[in-house]
Amino acid sequence: MTSAPARTGAEEEYTPDPRRWRALSVTLAAGFMTLLDVSIVSVALPSIQQGLGTDPAGAQWVVSGYALTFGLALVPAGRLGDAFGRRRMFLVALTAFVAFSALCGAAPTIELLVVARLLQGFAAGSLAPQNSGLIQSLFRGAERGRAFGFFGATVGISTAAGPIVGGLLLAAFGEPDGWRWIFYVNVPIGVLAVVLAARLLPRAQTGERPHIDWAGAALLGGAVLALLLPLVQAESGGIARLWWLFPIGVALAVLFLWWERREVRRGAEPLFDIRLVTETSGYAPGALLGLVYFTGFSGVWIVFAQFFQSGLGYTPLQSGLSVTAFAVGSAVSAVVAGRLVERFGRWLTVVGLSLVAVGVAATAAILALVPGEIAGIAAAPALLLGGIGGGFVISPNITMTLRNVPVRMAGSAGGALQTGQRVGAAIGTAVVAGVFYGVLGAAGDSYRAAIAGALGVAVLTTLVALGVGIHDLRNERRRAAGVGAPDPDAPDTRDGGTSSDDGTPHHISHD
Repeated sequence: MTSAPARTGAEEEYTPDPRRWRALSVTLAAGFMTLLDVSIVSVALPSIQQGLGTDPAGAQWVVSGYALTFGLALVPAGRLGDAFGRRRMFLVALTAFVAFSALCGAAPTIELLVVARLLQGFAAGSLAPQNSGLIQSLFRGAERGRAFGFFGATVGISTAAGPIVGGLLLAAFGEPDGWRWIFYVNVPIGVLAVVLAARLLPRAQTGERPHIDWAGAALLGGAVLALLLPLVQAESGGIARLWWLFPIGVALAVLFLWWERREVRRGAEPLFDIRLVTETSGYAPGALLGLVYFTGFSGVWIVFAQFFQSGLGYTPLQSGLSVTAFAVGSAVSAVVAGRLVERFGRWLTVVGLSLVAVGVAATAAILALVPGEIAGIAAAPALLLGGIGGGFVISPNITMTLRNVPVRMAGSAGGALQTGQRVGAAIGTAVVAGVFYGVLGAAGDSYRAAIAGALGVAVLTTLVALGVGIHDLRNERRRAAGVGAPDPDAPDTRDGGTSSDDGTPHHISHD
């Protein structure tokens, strides 16, 4: 059997950092900004079109360009964080994000704004995997579950709160330049976060210069670009124009997997160690569940905005407030779930996915039936239920997916997990929005039918994720009963995300 990379001194001992919770609060604040920028711009597109005199296709690149480069950066940046230090990568990426946010806000033309958004997205994608990697290295045991609970709450709130925050800023600063403050607001918060992170984040131990798998990075980057570009351009006909990129993306992904296996056989450091999927307990089903869930979860915010604003005549602020219940439910339940995940495990995500499916289905029925003037209020209880379920999905799934990952691989593993989520989000946005507009055209501009059809797709996707969760739950119970266990004498891995004191799972060989 091939040997995995040697263990580092950082993994041999664990001494709790007394500043770890303050450091976490700073990294989560920075992560919140970067994830918020995925959805906050959607409500500002009309303002951008008016302010810069561009067409809808040009304005759409402000959204899709960010999502594209965000996804491209995740795995390579995670590996660089593992190799050169997550503190260093975090500070570089956050500084770049702040600078490009300022450039976005000051952009005099749509062309410069798109370029700035591409760079801002790359910086955000470079920062994202450092968050999960820092949690892996700063926390152990039940504390890690709590930390991932806060991380899950950040992911859920930032996605749902984007339209709300965007609506508030547009209401405060008005047309046609209110959109600029969506980017400017990142600057003072980001500068403060850089200063605090420099003081609170632990410095990595220095050692030999690590090997970076640049060929693997190029192959993965090409695969992600080929798969995401048609999807993020779906609203402007990207799938019809660029469909030929899909087979190229699949071919590059297969070649990437072959190359990474070759790197492992050679004893080199791969960009992404395939044994995380094949031999690390919990990683593969957790990554699959996250991909499928985000496929249905992410697309609903765009159709909600279209339904409330274009269909019912709500303002951007009213539209954002109409989905506040989901954000509140998700925030509270994610924190609670972080405390319960070590006790209940996969049961939490099974229950959470069931609640999401029921909540979204009830929301679809309510919006299709009640009068438009009370639709936002009427849907609030159902959205609250769905939000509570969403909080039970995201943070427990992240914890269970990464709990057996060696600390030295935490960045690349977290980056790959989030890459799957970004791909799922791009697919979901294209499919859910496509169904919305398709039903809208076929039903004679009936926004009620369109929102019901789009949310129906989200429900079906959530049920698929539920099936993945139930399957993993059964396997987990079989492992607990000793059926098919590879090593019945191995220590229990439920008490801190690692199967040995150095954070190395027993399922990956080190002989």
